[in-house]
Amino acid sequence: MASQAPQLPLFYNNLEPLSSSAHPNYRTRSADAAPFLAQAHAIPITVDEFVAAQRFYPIVFSVGDNPVPLALMGLNEGVNVFVDDQGKLLGETYIPAYIRRYPFMLARLRPEAEELSLCFDPTSGLVGDFEEGQPLFDNGQTSETTNNILKFCEEFELSAQRTNQFMKELTDLDLLIDGEVSIQPGDAAQPFIYRGFRMVGEEKMRDMRGDTLRKINQNGILHLVMAHLFSMPHVREIFAKQVQQGKGPQLGAAAPALADA
Repeated sequence: MASQAPQLPLFYNNLEPLSSSAHPNYRTRSADAAPFLAQAHAIPITVDEFVAAQRFYPIVFSVGDNPVPLALMGLNEGVNVFVDDQGKLLGETYIPAYIRRYPFMLARLRPEAEELSLCFDPTSGLVGDFEEGQPLFDNGQTSETTNNILKFCEEFELSAQRTNQFMKELTDLDLLIDGEVSIQPGDAAQPFIYRGFRMVGEEKMRDMRGDTLRKINQNGILHLVMAHLFSMPHVREIFAKQVQQGKGPQLGAAAPALADA
């Protein structure tokens, strides 16, 4: 889930390496809203977050050659039912690490570089030469705040590696299928059918050989699969929230893609 230029990951408009020489007086400040989140409906998550995330979000997998786990905060592109239009939380929920990491991340400064450098998005408004906030450097040395940010980003990268291995296991076991959810509101003539995501096939799980099932139970994959499957009923809850907030799809609209991340 780490990114490399020129293709920047979700939310990031630019990346600049953090440096004591270039940013000696820079600080990072917190905010009570995340405007960048208001129209984000699918957020990458890691396997270490499955248990916490499945309490609030459907966990699905993206389509394509390299699928990643996604926590759905809305069912339609541009819709997030967990925040208002300014990006303020509407209630208690789990905040994925991908969001908490912003505007920082580890990235390679050059494609051939072996080491990752701590970078930030200079357009975020959260890092700069401010009078308020936590200093990132102290007498030319990284501050405690920066060290904590670096540690969090390093842990995120390790978790991303574990996630990549999990996705490889799912692919090797051929457990993923094209997902489809049909929701029939009482006032709609036709159901809303959501596609454009992948999920673990329950029938494939039932047909799994005993020795393979025992293996994925021992290596921890089984409980991650179950967290994913247990999370899927949240799709209907989010649909209801979209309707309640006036963000639901229009009756008679074409079937949308659920996880266009």
